[in-house]
Amino acid sequence: MKKTSQVLLLALLVLLMIDVTAQEAEIKEKKSYEFTVLSEVPHTPVTSQYRSGTCWSFAGTAFMEAEILRIKNQAFDLSEMFSVRHVYSSKAKKYVRLHGNLNLGPGGGFSDVLMVAGEFGIVPESAFNGLVIGEEKHIHGEMDEVLKNYADAILKNKNKKLTPVWHDGFNSLLDTYLGKYPSEFEFENKKYNPKSFALSTSFNPEDYIELTSFTHQPFYKPFILEIPDNWMWSQVYNIPLEELIETLNFALNNGYCVGWDADVSEKGFSWKNGVAIVPEEKPTNLTGTDKAEWDAMTAADKLKSIYSFESIVQEKVITPEIRQIGFDNLETTDDHLMLIVGSAKDQNDNPYYKVKNSWGKEDHIYKGYFFASSPYIKYKTLSILVHKDAIPKAILKKIGL
Repeated sequence: MKKTSQVLLLALLVLLMIDVTAQEAEIKEKKSYEFTVLSEVPHTPVTSQYRSGTCWSFAGTAFMEAEILRIKNQAFDLSEMFSVRHVYSSKAKKYVRLHGNLNLGPGGGFSDVLMVAGEFGIVPESAFNGLVIGEEKHIHGEMDEVLKNYADAILKNKNKKLTPVWHDGFNSLLDTYLGKYPSEFEFENKKYNPKSFALSTSFNPEDYIELTSFTHQPFYKPFILEIPDNWMWSQVYNIPLEELIETLNFALNNGYCVGWDADVSEKGFSWKNGVAIVPEEKPTNLTGTDKAEWDAMTAADKLKSIYSFESIVQEKVITPEIRQIGFDNLETTDDHLMLIVGSAKDQNDNPYYKVKNSWGKEDHIYKGYFFASSPYIKYKTLSILVHKDAIPKAILKKIGL
């Protein structure tokens, strides 16, 4: 009897061990996203825009820094606020010219940074950091409100004509909130002005263009991208989606970073988890037990499971038609600009891109970076910024460059 009990106990232990092993295997199978970086282009460290709506300047400046690093093998910490100051000043003039029918706010695009570098120059962070209001990080809420209200007061035209000093007053507000304009400064024991410093970096804004892919405009032609923050009405070149992705990959494979203008308002974008995906909400690759469990879920539970980021999910197949519908329905909007710095894969060998963000790195899973899936890039890209040499020659010829 005693021997029988021992045998039963041993059998029970074996069954328990089998069950625990099965549970561990299931947990392992459903583990959250893990990434392996396959390639990475040299670039400068992550910075923080903090409580300012100036992602465009941080991304554009990060792009310039990466290009200077590629060209000169020299790392610069450049001023984001220098571009912010000039763009606000230039935008105010156009805002008044258009009787207020323009988006006068903190937003902008890559073309803004290129415009400032070409027309006004470049300065290092040490010469103009924009931190003069007693804060350690950028907080622009009051400044944005004051500048908008000032311009709106000008539009009221209480004098029955605009004074010749109204724009001087606007620039004085910028000086108050961002600091004295760096007309001359010293850097590494040499004296510069913004123009001479720009020349010293070897960065030429004329070498760069923006590309996009939408079907409502003809391919291989430039057009004005219809987004509110494109206040300069700058043009982008329109190419087929497969060629846009080909260009992105070609650039990264040849040592070029890529500026990325995208929508990050999707449920599949999770900064906390460091991943951006486009889940297929009606997955077709479920079999066996997984399919039975899925069919038994409520619609709400299905969505909760898909967007839990607890396991790798099937993603949508993105076509030019799906991409266009998202843009036409105002679902794909001009939310955020970033820098694509490399390629990666998850544990199931699905392709991703490593993205440098401007939301700081403290307490973040990937210290200021995240990984965007290939479907997310295809679906939610507004445009990319690249060096002309980073475009395959056949595509460059098609757009006439």
